[in-house]
Amino acid sequence: MEFLKQPWPWYIAGPLIGLIVPILLLAGNKPFGISSSLKHICAACIPANISFFKYDWKREAWNLFFVAGVVAGGFIAAHFLNGQHAVKLSADTTAVLKHQGIKDFSGLLPNDIFSFRQLLTLRGFVFMVVGGFLVGFGTRWANGCTSGHSIMGIATLQWPSLVATCCFMIGGLVSTWFILPYLIKL
Repeated sequence: MEFLKQPWPWYIAGPLIGLIVPILLLAGNKPFGISSSLKHICAACIPANISFFKYDWKREAWNLFFVAGVVAGGFIAAHFLNGQHAVKLSADTTAVLKHQGIKDFSGLLPNDIFSFRQLLTLRGFVFMVVGGFLVGFGTRWANGCTSGHSIMGIATLQWPSLVATCCFMIGGLVSTWFILPYLIKL
C-alpha cells in the first residue's frame, strides 16, 4: 500500500497512461479525451432546442463513466492515498517562483495563488476564473483537450492532433516565460 502513496516516476506513469490508447481502441474503437464529456453532460441534462446538443449522447455514455472514474480515482487518491508529499521542483524553479512572490510549496499547487481565500483577489480571479474560461474556450476551439490530442490523437497519427499539441506547447512556453511573471505580480 505504501507504493501507492509515493509519487510514481515517469517511466512507470507514462507507459500506464500510454496504454490507455490501445485499451480503448481494442475495447470498441473509443477515443480518449475528457473535454467531450461536458458536451455529453449538457446534451443529457439540458433539454434545450440547441442544435449543438442534438445528437445521440447515449452512444457516448461510456465517456461519462470514464470521467466519473477519473473523479472517483482523484477523490480516493487525495483522501486515502495521499502521502503528504510536496511537489518536487528544481532549485532553479523554486528560486524563480520565490523571486516572483510564491512562497508556499507545500501542496500540489501554490496556495499563494490557488486557494479559496485567493479567489477573492484579482490575481486569484485571473488565474482561476479567467484562466479556466480560456482553457475551456481553447479546448472547444481546438476540438479537444491535451489528453485527447496529445495522447490519443498523436498515437493514432492524426495530423490535426500534432498541430494542436505543438500549439499547446508553444502556448505553454509563451505563457510561462512572458505572461506568468506579470500575472503573479497582480
